[in-house]
Amino acid sequence: MTMVSVNKTEAAYNQLERMIIFRELEPGSMVSEKQLAESLGLGRTPVREALQRLSYERMAEIHPRRGIQIPAISVESQLKILEVRRDIEALCVSYAASRATMQEKQQMLELASSLEACAKDKDDLTFASLLKQSHSLLVKAANNEYLQLAMAPLQGLSRRFWFAYKNDASDLAEASSLHATVLRAVSHTDAKAAVAASHRLNDYLTDMAYRSLTARK
Repeated sequence: MTMVSVNKTEAAYNQLERMIIFRELEPGSMVSEKQLAESLGLGRTPVREALQRLSYERMAEIHPRRGIQIPAISVESQLKILEVRRDIEALCVSYAASRATMQEKQQMLELASSLEACAKDKDDLTFASLLKQSHSLLVKAANNEYLQLAMAPLQGLSRRFWFAYKNDASDLAEASSLHATVLRAVSHTDAKAAVAASHRLNDYLTDMAYRSLTARK
């Protein structure tokens, strides 16, 4: 694969993931590869490759000869995701705390400050990008490709749920603080504090999922 096609595939992936997370592609809807390629102004090959990656991450369901289905948003699914994510993410931050390079630790500190600043600005698009960068950096710092494979399907759909049901003021502030605490604990090589912070983050996300049940009534 050429560098040009890699860049186009990455561009297609980033745009489609954003459209799924912010529900520009409606949950439960069916779309075609051709429609997506035309809307993005890209060829069908990079879109197809991006969809394969999104399918692995459970962000899209590919049905041959029928089209692409965007998964529905479900509290039940979110709770199942968080149930698994709790221990896997704790393992991830524990490894990252002992394996992160000095450069990765510096990036974590910068991301922590950026998350808190972005929450004050209430910039959802930037906040989503920073969250993904944080998740990716922690997995990279853990330096275990099998952990990366396990984490990928747990994070995108979880982010989409959060953006669907968050309260702009309180949830942005709380989520940014909790994520920043994880990043800072890892950057300080404190595995115990990182795991505890990861558990607090998961507890918050679980409470939010239950809270959404009341919000929908």
